[in-house]
Formats: sequence, structure tokens, C-alpha cells
Amino acid sequence: MSGAEDGFLAVDSGGSGLRVVVGALGRGPLSRRESREPVRTGDRGIDPGHFMEQLVPLVRASTAEAGVDGLGTAVVGAAGLATLGDALRAELPAALAREFGISSLALVADAVTAYTGALGPYPGAVVAAGTGLIAIGTDLARWRRADGWGHLLGDCGGGAWIGRAGLEAALRAHDGREGGSVRLLACAEELFGPLTQLPGKLYPRPDRPAVLASFAPQVSACAADDPVAAGILRAAARHMADSAAAVCPSAGEPRVALTGGLFKMGDPLVVPLEEELARRLPHARRVAAEGDPLHGAVCIATDLAAGSLTLPGDEKMLYVVTVKGD
Repeated sequence: MSGAEDGFLAVDSGGSGLRVVVGALGRGPLSRRESREPVRTGDRGIDPGHFMEQLVPLVRASTAEAGVDGLGTAVVGAAGLATLGDALRAELPAALAREFGISSLALVADAVTAYTGALGPYPGAVVAAGTGLIAIGTDLARWRRADGWGHLLGDCGGGAWIGRAGLEAALRAHDGREGGSVRLLACAEELFGPLTQLPGKLYPRPDRPAVLASFAPQVSACAADDPVAAGILRAAARHMADSAAAVCPSAGEPRVALTGGLFKMGDPLVVPLEEELARRLPHARRVAAEGDPLHGAVCIATDLAAGSLTLPGDEKMLYVVTVKGD
């Protein structure tokens, strides 16, 4: 059994739900659980009450399974923390202290957990690409981020961006305008039905980014023999490299890694991206991502519990607070 001073909690909260790891110093991760329900957002941003409703049963089951008597340290990685995290920062420390006896807490943007999972405590840049896209970098003195502004204002090169560009090319072909793709038109009609009905199906939906991103694999599948689809992926690669270059340290030999589900599309996207990164960041060293954002949350939690955390603090990106229970 482990005492409260040794037990740690690592949380990854994102668009697909909550993932939780409970572990202990010297013994590593011991139990892992997840919920498929994402934490709600509202007028106050990320809802701390709903977060705790989701978290408490997962943690209680995990501590029992892991044989951990108590938890001294917690790391919460949350999507949207930088822009939607004010209520979470205000209320979560006391709530975690009350429920679990947490005395040391780090609230971390999901981009930072993605970075740490991919590169660890080294200077460099990470491009995290799924439905959306964000690049984050550090010289170990401060964090820098680029994009991550959502599908209406940015996320350039991400899954929703690629899917929207592919659907635009399909609609151009449907209309007989230049720049259209008959191949993408056929794929879009197979997936969504008649494209004249697409606006009515798409615009009212709250999950528009995910719907747009669902067409990205079709763009990738057509890229080998469709120049329009290939051009969309080349443009996505340029956007990604732009973001990586904006955040990557200019001195030394920083590391650069890619993480996120979008890169499962493979060579049609990754090959042009590697070419763009080599052109834009010749001083950087490309490395494979070591792990995912939950792995990053675990790494931060173990370092915080051991008193060896070296990543730069930031009120919006990596906020460490010592808390007391009621």
C-alpha cells in the first residue's frame, strides 16, 4: 500500500471524455480508467462541477484497485484550459483537496501534456493534430503556442480543415467551378448523400468540427491519383510547418515531434509535412513521439510528486498550486 504522500493522480480531459491514471512514486502507473462523456462547457467555460461528477467515481475505483491509501499529487490536463479554464482554476484545487486530500496540483493545458508526452523535459516543438491543430514549443524558460483557435478561426491543417477543404473541392466540382475534384465529389456523396442537402445537415450540428474531420480520410485516400486532394494535403503540411516554426526555439538543436490521430493518415500527409519541416526548421532534430497526452500527464505528476518538475510554469498553460483541504 502507498501513503498519500506517494500516491498521484493523472487526468487527461478532452473531446472524447476523461482518462485517469492512479499510481505511486517508485511503482509507476497502477490503474487506468476512462469515461466516454466529455466535460461540459458553458458560460463559465469548463464546468468544474461536471468535471468532478465524472472524475470522482473513476478515481475511487482506481485507488481501490491500485492499493493506494491516498493521493498527495494531481495533474489535470484539460482541453481548452488556456481560454476556458478560469472556473476550473478557481474551484478545482479545493474540490480535489476535499475529495481526495490532494495537496499539490498542476492544472495543465492539453497542448502541454501532449508536448510532455511526446518530448519530455527537452526544448523543442510539438505539432498536435486531430480534429483541430495546435503547435506548442518551449526553450524550458517559457511556453509558446501557435494556432489552436478552433475550426472557425484557425486549426489550419487539422482534420476539420482538411475535411472542409475536401468538401469545398467537391462542391466546386458539383457546380462546375475551377478547382473542383470529381473524385472528392463522388466520395462526399457516398458519405453524406446529395450535396445539395449538406448545408442543412451540417450547419445546425454542434459537432461540426468532427463531421468535417470525418471527410479528411477520404481526402487522404484520393491523394495518390487526384491532384486536388494531394494539393489539399500539401497545403495542410505547409500550415503545420508554419505553426511549428512559430514556436520552435531558434537556438541549439531542438527536437520536433508529431502527435495526434490525424497522422494515422500516413504518407499522403506525413511525407509533405516532413519536407516542409526540413525546409523551415533545418536546425531541429525530428524524433518520434514517446507517448500521448495521458503519458505526459503521468510524467508531470511523477516529477511534481518527486519535487523534480523542470518544465516552465505559466498561469494559463501549466499552473502549479499548493492546496489545503477544508
